[in-house]
Amino acid sequence: MAKPSDQSGAAAKPIPQYIAHWVCKTARREEVIAWYQQAFDAEIVHIDKTIAFLTWDGESHRLALVNLPSWLRFLFPLSKIRRKLYGFDHIALAFRSLEDLLGTYVRMRDRGIQPVWCINHGLTTSIYYEDPDGIRLEFQVENFDTPEETKRYFSSEAFAKNPIGVNFDPEYLLKQFRAGVPVKELMRQGAGTPPGQKQVGNMKAINWRTL
Repeated sequence: MAKPSDQSGAAAKPIPQYIAHWVCKTARREEVIAWYQQAFDAEIVHIDKTIAFLTWDGESHRLALVNLPSWLRFLFPLSKIRRKLYGFDHIALAFRSLEDLLGTYVRMRDRGIQPVWCINHGLTTSIYYEDPDGIRLEFQVENFDTPEETKRYFSSEAFAKNPIGVNFDPEYLLKQFRAGVPVKELMRQGAGTPPGQKQVGNMKAINWRTL
């Protein structure tokens, strides 16, 4: 939706309504397409020798893949490492509820796709994945009910002390959810740490895999 005008009656500043799609160049097109079909139940709406368009919702296309010769992957053997050190890091995709987030985790797990990082950032509960080219996707659910509450969290003492978050075990979080533990409790940092295990948070949550 467009941003409403302010009280003075002046027209609101035009801003984008949402992120419509992203485009990737890949030398692993068939492998990447198969991954998104597994992860999103993606539908191919167009494919030719040059480009493929995929969607998984009401948008005409969410992802476009520009096809490059397969031998190019050998010229860029460290391309996956570049993201860890410089430039664009990841795309965050929001889910409506913790139930939807965990349901997606189960579906992907059962299809052989494992997350690279599960962390409660304080403002979101997030599960990170990487596609075959190393593009990182954050699947998240908001821990607060409104954007205003989330903004206030950025100014809190809790965020100042731990801006990264606390890792969680998705299987343990799923077990608690299925046992009927209230969602608000499960969205608390530390709720996904199994009994007897030490919480791993803030900079200690960063390693070569999670970076």
